[in-house]
Amino acid sequence: MRQNTNKDETMAAIDADHEIKPDEATIHSTADNDPRSLSQVFEDLSLTAVVPVSFTELEDAFTDRSFAALLTFFAILNLLPLPPGTGVVTGIPLVLVSVQMVMGRESVWLPAFMRDKTISPERFRQISDKVVPWLQWLERFIRPRNWPFGRKQGDRWLGVFTTILGMSVVLPMPLSNWLPALATAIIGIALCERDGRLMLAGLILGVVSISIVFGFAFIAASVVAYAASFWPF
Repeated sequence: MRQNTNKDETMAAIDADHEIKPDEATIHSTADNDPRSLSQVFEDLSLTAVVPVSFTELEDAFTDRSFAALLTFFAILNLLPLPPGTGVVTGIPLVLVSVQMVMGRESVWLPAFMRDKTISPERFRQISDKVVPWLQWLERFIRPRNWPFGRKQGDRWLGVFTTILGMSVVLPMPLSNWLPALATAIIGIALCERDGRLMLAGLILGVVSISIVFGFAFIAASVVAYAASFWPF
């Protein structure tokens, strides 16, 4: 009788172990592979935000998509109507995230002053209200397709390109940051979903925007050099 009791207890323990493992695997899978769309992540954050949202919280919310999603978020910030010259500040995170993509880092590193930077719930909701409809419209057309890279290889090559775009955003030139920021946002979304066609559109727009920015820079430098030739000293 005692032997049967021990056998029953052993079988119960094995069954319990089998029941726990799938749940743990499911939890781990959910944490690392968030099935929500990028627009849904923004919407959920805006609905639940009751205290200022920090960049650290954003990174945690984006889970395994942190590089591409943060790239998209910082690019979108530069698309909002902001005071002239703010691109010098809002463009720096684009460069930081892009350079780390080139380096092949596993997670995003941001300086302490930037990680602790917060956005008020009201301001975050305003950003979300403008961004979410645009993302939802775009997400109807994007899906994983025609992706030409392996995961890390693609991140590095695109990181080189978005670094150049980020530096274009930082340049203190009138209207110089909007097109590069839009191209970066499109590339970030394409990277999130592994959509090769959207990536191609972002790259083409990026090349056009870089050409325009450097064209303006060349003209400005020529004007300054010409004006300096008349300077008496």
